[in-house]
Amino acid sequence: MSAWKNQVFCEDALAGLARVPDGSIDLILTDPPYNLGKDYGNASDQQSVDDYLAWTEAWIDAALPKLKPNGSLYIFLTWRYSPEIFVMLKKRMTMMNEIIWDRRVPSMGGSTRSYSSVHDTIGFFVRRKDYYFDLDAVRIPYDAETKKARSRSIFVGAKWLEVGYNPKDLWSVSRLHREHAERVDHPTQKPLEIIERMVKASCPPDGVVMDLFMGSGTTAVAARRCGRDFVGFELNPEYCDIARRRLEALAETGKPLSDPQGQTPPPRKGRRAKSTPLPSEALEQE
Repeated sequence: MSAWKNQVFCEDALAGLARVPDGSIDLILTDPPYNLGKDYGNASDQQSVDDYLAWTEAWIDAALPKLKPNGSLYIFLTWRYSPEIFVMLKKRMTMMNEIIWDRRVPSMGGSTRSYSSVHDTIGFFVRRKDYYFDLDAVRIPYDAETKKARSRSIFVGAKWLEVGYNPKDLWSVSRLHREHAERVDHPTQKPLEIIERMVKASCPPDGVVMDLFMGSGTTAVAARRCGRDFVGFELNPEYCDIARRRLEALAETGKPLSDPQGQTPPPRKGRRAKSTPLPSEALEQE
């Protein structure tokens, strides 16, 4: 009955969702195409605005019934479409946070006619008030200097000082540059650090994470590293193969290796988008 678990299905999510029983998913964590004209081996990122928003609404409506009543959803977006998509989701769920991921892009390049875009927008949504959320699992420890400064008697034994503080809604985590040991051949791969924070906070230890646009398999790797089950879908066979090899390497070594050979990937030639992006788009979704 659970043959769909811990699988990356190489197919369109709108068709593949039929494999997943309704009410069986604890967390939807997904990074859909941003519609910036990138080449993922198909035309999924090269739609008209109306078609892109209609397609987004279609997969949202197909995916949400799969969530448990106390389930949650995280979605990566670009500022270009997040207002419209947030409105879609607000009609169906409760929005808890807009998280800004500061990708630590170097101070170079970008548009000369606007401010350079150096962040991604992440929406955090829940179905009802008793949603699962484990804050202690993702607290950030205070450093020794801070603890020493709080050494007065009124602070002794304070839980918050010992276990750390609540992550804010601005996450400053470097993007995976081409020489990064975690990087594989995918143009918009997300760091494990970010994905694992979401999994630990919003999926119980015996829960299931679903990603409709699995890409290089980061959500699957994060789920397994955190002791959760997963299910995902990906259209591109090359990315499906990358995800499979990453999961195999994790099972064999127990290490967070993204490159199956355990080596830093060489600089990628990459695919060029069929459409020419605006100058400010060059820094988005890298």
